[in-house]
Amino acid sequence: MPTPEPVYVLDASALLCLLFGEPGCEQVEERLSGALVSAVSYHEVLTTLIDRGVEAEEARLLLGELDIDIVAVDREQADTGAMLRGATRGIALSLGDRSCLALALSRAAVAVTVDSSWAALEIGIAIEAVQ
Repeated sequence: MPTPEPVYVLDASALLCLLFGEPGCEQVEERLSGALVSAVSYHEVLTTLIDRGVEAEEARLLLGELDIDIVAVDREQADTGAMLRGATRGIALSLGDRSCLALALSRAAVAVTVDSSWAALEIGIAIEAVQ
């Protein structure tokens, strides 16, 4: 029986890397089809695009064109994200980062980030830091 394709959860830095064509964008693009994004990470990306001068509606349309599923944060993910605070405090992860990790854990998925400091985490979640 063939091994199923992994599910990827993209954090805000991975999406922004892709949208701005930064180093690692090719790796993110390879993981894009059917990828998941926490609603919190989506919020971060949308806010960053607007802060960088993209009109709000244009930013929404740009993100809407990507082949990703935006996943609402439920109580289980919120609980998990909060529990990750202690284990991740040393690298100062944001709420969005912990939300990404909580979603990856809940879906037995691979968290994808540009932040190489995530590689040091030993929290039982598969993590890929693209470069």
